[in-house]
Amino acid sequence: MLTIIQNYSPMLLEGFKNTLIASVLALFFSLMIGILMGMLQISQNRLVSALATAYVEFFRNIPLLVITMFFYVAVPMMGVPVSGFQAGVIGLTLYTSSFIADNVRAGILSIDRGQYEAGISQGMSASQVMRYIILPQAIRVVIPPLGNQFINLVKNSSTLAMVAGMDLMYYGDLIASETFMTLSTYVVVGVFYLLITVPLTWLMQYVEKRLAQAY
Repeated sequence: MLTIIQNYSPMLLEGFKNTLIASVLALFFSLMIGILMGMLQISQNRLVSALATAYVEFFRNIPLLVITMFFYVAVPMMGVPVSGFQAGVIGLTLYTSSFIADNVRAGILSIDRGQYEAGISQGMSASQVMRYIILPQAIRVVIPPLGNQFINLVKNSSTLAMVAGMDLMYYGDLIASETFMTLSTYVVVGVFYLLITVPLTWLMQYVEKRLAQAY
């Protein structure tokens, strides 16, 4: 393992950086889209609710690799250039956001309906009630499953290796094929992934405890 680290540290660090960037970008966009879709799923407008539900069911039930390959292979055939890195981030975003949306929807539905009615009775609009009363409580409820989704996103980022996304797994495959030190290479790659997932786990646990103390 020391040989791999000493001789290939620039490649591993480059892959680690790209994996970290891809994970952060996909995490941010999937959280934004997921929260939006989660709220739209319970909209009183049936068309809006149906479209949001269709989005969730569609991307949740298609393999991540299929989504990523679509943007990497099919979309460029339509004249829109998409790099492997971009295809990977888009695929991660769409796939993860569908699971986050379901978590958010469940969190919103767990809040007592009386709080919504109380907010309306005080002259607040439906959007204000959702923003200031319902959603903050729902987010607190869904922090544990959201944490799991974030960690899964980081691990799923290895899909970028299939589309030359220059991520950690991509460079790990190159090193393994060049050195034939397969076991050592993937042990090192696994440790690099732990450098992202373990601190993220601690962070989510910290946020969960702080929110529990706040209420």
